[in-house]
Amino acid sequence: MIAIPVLGRAPLGRFVPVAASVAAALSLAGCSMFGGGGGNSGGVDAAYVARDVESLYMAAKDRLDRGDTQTAAALFDEVERQHPYSPWARRAQLMSAFTYYARQDYNEAIQSAQRFLSIHPGNRDAPYAYYLIALSYYEQISDVQRDQRITQQALTALQEVQRRYPATSYASDARLKIDLVNDHLAGKEMEIGRHYEDTGNWLAAQLRFQTVVEDYQTTSHAPEALFRLTETSLALGIPEEARKYAAVLGANYPGSEWYEKAFGLIERHAPELARAGG
Repeated sequence: MIAIPVLGRAPLGRFVPVAASVAAALSLAGCSMFGGGGGNSGGVDAAYVARDVESLYMAAKDRLDRGDTQTAAALFDEVERQHPYSPWARRAQLMSAFTYYARQDYNEAIQSAQRFLSIHPGNRDAPYAYYLIALSYYEQISDVQRDQRITQQALTALQEVQRRYPATSYASDARLKIDLVNDHLAGKEMEIGRHYEDTGNWLAAQLRFQTVVEDYQTTSHAPEALFRLTETSLALGIPEEARKYAAVLGANYPGSEWYEKAFGLIERHAPELARAGG
């Protein structure tokens, strides 16, 4: 099975066995109908010649094994088109989704997996289909400078895996990725909040930092968000609120640089509150 580079995620090795088990379940032997040579001999156009379902499926599997994902995807789709009511069509749908994922054609992977689930919602491989959908969104996450719509879709899809199949290895991996996605979303809120601070829009900045503290309090951005809330509260002329945020920061992150900075701000701008808080 081919190896696919994975972006800060679990290596493909943990995904491949599922795809391999689908193929192994066929218990078929024999060579590819295209012969044993490499490359794209026959090309994608060969997929559209009518042929028996077993040969067609095994041709697709052979192409996938040799890394020709473009032809493999076309052949798996052709299995479903030529033999829509056969058991092979169900297997081919899932293998098609995996192959598009391997090509990093994430939109096609999502559509193929969703089609599989719409037709076979109770199938034993449904958890893997949901997981492929989640991965296909997750691997499209962009940096915090860009729109985070895909990030939200990844979070929703990962949570769906966790909700539906909590005892599976897919859910375990989804939980790890959910933490990373939340950290990413918190980073976006911080980036916007800091921009508002730089332009003197203190209230708008504070709302962003409050979102981090309330919705992403377990992420790595929470200490800085509490410091920024201390900072913006002083700028807005509400030192009591500033002291409250600094106290929460000190209670939860007493050794952090952000607490030291927050305490310094309170001492400089509201010394009487710093003494009272001490």
